[in-house]
Amino acid sequence: MNTAPPPPVPTDQGSPVAVVCVGESMGLVTALGAPLAETETAALGIAGAEGNVAVGLIAAGHRAAWASRLGADPIGTRIRAELARRGVDLWVETDDTAPTGVMFKDPGVESSSVYYYRRGSAASRMDAGFLDPSRLDGVRIVHTTGITPALSASCRDMVDRLYVDARAAGALVSFDVNDRRALWSPEDAAATLTRLADAADIAFVGRDEAERIWGTATADDVRAHLPHCGLLVVKDGEIGATAFDGEDAPVFVPAPRVDVVEPVGAGDAFAAGFLAATLDGADLAARLSAGHAAAARVLTTHGDLPPMD
Repeated sequence: MNTAPPPPVPTDQGSPVAVVCVGESMGLVTALGAPLAETETAALGIAGAEGNVAVGLIAAGHRAAWASRLGADPIGTRIRAELARRGVDLWVETDDTAPTGVMFKDPGVESSSVYYYRRGSAASRMDAGFLDPSRLDGVRIVHTTGITPALSASCRDMVDRLYVDARAAGALVSFDVNDRRALWSPEDAAATLTRLADAADIAFVGRDEAERIWGTATADDVRAHLPHCGLLVVKDGEIGATAFDGEDAPVFVPAPRVDVVEPVGAGDAFAAGFLAATLDGADLAARLSAGHAAAARVLTTHGDLPPMD
């Protein structure tokens, strides 16, 4: 499987979209000053792995689109406005009969508790006919995550079709495992995430996440579990990340020391940094370093997205 990035293209708005990120974004309600059960104050923002990656790619100088569906409601309007403000191309359908999903978050330094209200959302109604294959002309990478196929059977069909259409258009398929245990059964998650990660050109997975899903204790064990993935990146929190590219020797880059404020969103930032460096033609070590640097910026904030400069 060829995992070399397509040739670089200009990053101005006259150039084609370099990366399309497909998946759900939601309204985000974050407790301030006290847990959700006690606080009288909260912040309203947006959240969603694929939208986060698109924002990170824009910040790194690449043109990126976010493809999804939103409800005809104020939360959907807010998501559109925020992603557009950050320079993301919006490939979005509006559903007048289904809501935009919402999540609530209790932030913490070690981990954050999140509560989803996304069942039956507009995005969960994406299906295999959602994205016209002609829109992928000129796209270099199509990115999605394991969250999307967990939303519904039709979303799973859409992701399967996305792999086929992306490759027909000459784009690489990027897949971040991003397991959300609350959305489906452990058995369904293990089987589906194995199939999609192993079939990807580029796949990201956390070492601890992989151990929870598949029982793989080390980065080498994850590689043995996903032998067909072209370029596999196994992240191991504050320790570092290892990349396995075909039959080449694995490349490990340690993570920088960071004073963590809140961890949510760091994985998406890592993927964005890595993919941006891939588009720039960087070597594997430089791509891993770019992923770490992007993740570090998000780890020092309370939101999924870093403040705009």
